[in-house]
Amino acid sequence: MTSPNALVCFTNCLLPQEDGSLVEKDLWIDEASGIILDAQKTFYLRRERPSTIIDVGGNILSPGFLDIQINGAYGFDFSVYESDDDAYRQGMQMVAERIVETGVTSYTQEKSIYPKLLSLLKPFSTLTSATLLGWHAEGPFIDLTKRGAHAPAYLLPAVDGFKSFENVYGSENLVDGEDWTMSDNNGAAVRLITAAPEIPGVMAALDELTKRGIAFSIGHSVATTEVATAAVQHGARLITHLFNAMPQLHHRDPSIIGLLGASPHLSSPTPLAPQLPCALPEALPVLELPGGQVVDSPVEKEFSSFQASSEAFDDSGIITPKRKDTVLNGSNPPFKQPLKKQSRPSLHLEKGQIADMAFERPYYGLIVDGIHCHPNSVRLAYSSYPEGCILITDAMKILDPNLKDGVHEWRDGKRFLKEGERLYIEGTTTLAGSVVTLDHCVRNLSRFTGCSLGEAIKCATYNPAKCLGIENKKGTLRPGAHADLVIVDRQGVVHSTWVRGTKVWSKDI
Repeated sequence: MTSPNALVCFTNCLLPQEDGSLVEKDLWIDEASGIILDAQKTFYLRRERPSTIIDVGGNILSPGFLDIQINGAYGFDFSVYESDDDAYRQGMQMVAERIVETGVTSYTQEKSIYPKLLSLLKPFSTLTSATLLGWHAEGPFIDLTKRGAHAPAYLLPAVDGFKSFENVYGSENLVDGEDWTMSDNNGAAVRLITAAPEIPGVMAALDELTKRGIAFSIGHSVATTEVATAAVQHGARLITHLFNAMPQLHHRDPSIIGLLGASPHLSSPTPLAPQLPCALPEALPVLELPGGQVVDSPVEKEFSSFQASSEAFDDSGIITPKRKDTVLNGSNPPFKQPLKKQSRPSLHLEKGQIADMAFERPYYGLIVDGIHCHPNSVRLAYSSYPEGCILITDAMKILDPNLKDGVHEWRDGKRFLKEGERLYIEGTTTLAGSVVTLDHCVRNLSRFTGCSLGEAIKCATYNPAKCLGIENKKGTLRPGAHADLVIVDRQGVVHSTWVRGTKVWSKDI
């Protein structure tokens, strides 16, 4: 559809606001530039009304959904590269063009350590596809006992701090991305990094990563409360798939999960010494990095004695190290930066008011499929800190709303068993990632927590966009933002998807 004067008005619709409310209001877009307009200013400047009027039928006109953690879909695995750049690009384009049926208009690919792939693809989009925002690099700086599906042999310490991150991901993929949202087809590849802050050298790299506009997420970690808190104080913005691949909540040391309930009583952080011992493989293979660089195994002992097997978020057979005080080596200096002063005393007489907190709690990703997190856990997290909730799928290549149950090929000779939204490694009861779609996560969040549909939509739009610092362009209906839109009915079912003002999918087609 093309409007004669490029102006399009969506009417008879509910628009999600950034506070989670829904407002009955028209939305104007410029079809030519693909951006959202301020209707009043546009009318007075251009002295014309939209030539095209679209009646949304009383449904919700939402910003397009953002999935900031996805491993693959529609049979394509982001982690598999078969020495064919064109085939890989075609697979990426196929996913981007098909995933819009789930309401997703932007996403970051989850990756482990694949320097070739990190440099192969920059952010991109086509006229009919979702926008690939860049890479979510998960690993290799993670804890062995919470590694999930990551191969033990490839885990690494960041012995040289930020330099280690450059060696692994490629320095060209970690450039400052301050203006990357202005052009979807340019910029650095890595937008988000998941790492365990207790791994030697990781904490020392945090300030530089933050300075470059790369979001840091705490995940696959056994960090204590002190270490996790220090990571947030130095720029960590997110917790990767909350509850999964991390210590469970303990009342004396709530660890990473406890960040959701960070107390106003927090004072200046103690020196970064008390923490869990991190676990790394005792031997690593030689790893080839960009430019032909080589990293040798940091230790000489054989790793063959390690017998435990773990896939996805199954930690069976792995024992989390006992909690005891250890001192970080010189790779992680003891940070002593004090917290900002509170604007209201912690003791006050205002009923129902909580003292202002100098500590800004991080966002947290939730896989709301009813499997990775029990509905009670989802409600507990959301009730604790709704403003930080980000819905993710962490979906595997088997993600396809039209795929039937049964056994399907994965990689390395392994196969999936799909039973509804449960995905197992064949012959085991081990969960192998997710097959849930993001629109289903939105509906589930509303069901599990009792929050409104508008509040659930916020967790798939505004919250992830703000976490990545792109809320002026993605995830909102602000004037000047990209006209990435999804029409959902009042039950949360996707009816059509629009990318930069162009309809790219419709339920009726």
